[in-house]
Amino acid sequence: MPGLKKTSKSDWERVKQDAASDAPVAYDPETDLYDPNDPAQVEAFFSTAKVVRKPGRPKAEKTKVPIAIRLSPEVVTYFKATGAGWQSRIDAALHEWMSEHPRKRA
Repeated sequence: MPGLKKTSKSDWERVKQDAASDAPVAYDPETDLYDPNDPAQVEAFFSTAKVVRKPGRPKAEKTKVPIAIRLSPEVVTYFKATGAGWQSRIDAALHEWMSEHPRKRA
């Protein structure tokens, strides 16, 4: 589907099939906020809903400069294995190195 992230784990074929079917959406009055099969309840719910946006990345990260860098496969494998945010951890490691090796002024 256009405009969707390539990393999406949604089964879009199933979503399209479900949307095209006339089967009622499962509804549990004990836990659900409204009956999705009742247009009046859907309208009432969304007419009072408030859109809440998640804050973006901290400003400090927005000032990072995108570059291309060549690293050894071992370094990349090591940091990628630590999960999401591995590039930020490489940045932190380089900051630590910089603090331990102050630049000599000419």
